[in-house]
Amino acid sequence: MGQDTPDTRAVTVRRGLPAGTERRAAELYWDAFSRKLGPALNPPDKAVPFIAAHLNADRAVCALLDGRLVGLAGYRLGGRGLTGGTAGSVLRAYGHLRGLHRVLLLTLFERRPGGGQLLMDGIAVGPDLRGRGVGSLLIEEVVALAAEQGFREITLDVIDTNPRARALYERRGFTAVRTQETPYLRRLLGFGAVTAMRRPVGTGAEAVR
Repeated sequence: MGQDTPDTRAVTVRRGLPAGTERRAAELYWDAFSRKLGPALNPPDKAVPFIAAHLNADRAVCALLDGRLVGLAGYRLGGRGLTGGTAGSVLRAYGHLRGLHRVLLLTLFERRPGGGQLLMDGIAVGPDLRGRGVGSLLIEEVVALAAEQGFREITLDVIDTNPRARALYERRGFTAVRTQETPYLRRLLGFGAVTAMRRPVGTGAEAVR
């Protein structure tokens, strides 16, 4: 192991976003999803503070390394997900003239889970720790939480421009159940298809470390 390579054996996973890490969480989230959310929330110097100000800290599973937030996964429970913000908050942050179309774009990303499903709304891991098992740890903690809450399966969406995320989900036991082609969104949002994936709760996958 190189001298400057983080030792992921020291990574711990906890539920809930630690107080004071909102900005760091928003930076990680934006780094992971700016390609998808950019048309609605750009520029970054407005997007990151907006996300930080509207996080639901109790809808996150976090990975910490030496007390530093290095990854997080969000989920939707009781009508609330990790990222919040109303149409009114978008208009206040971006102005009515520039904010209205942003509200419309954000509605394209809204999902309602079916009965017995826990909706997972994305994983973000710091660049220096990607590919080293942190995402797997986060997924398994979400699965454990889903089991405790009595859900039958985990569901999530992945866009066609994020094959790395899809590969991770497949390694962790998710299977694709439906792909919606959205070629009309490619020029607007940068992706042209969204695949819904599911994993039954209680089924494991070989750990990827």
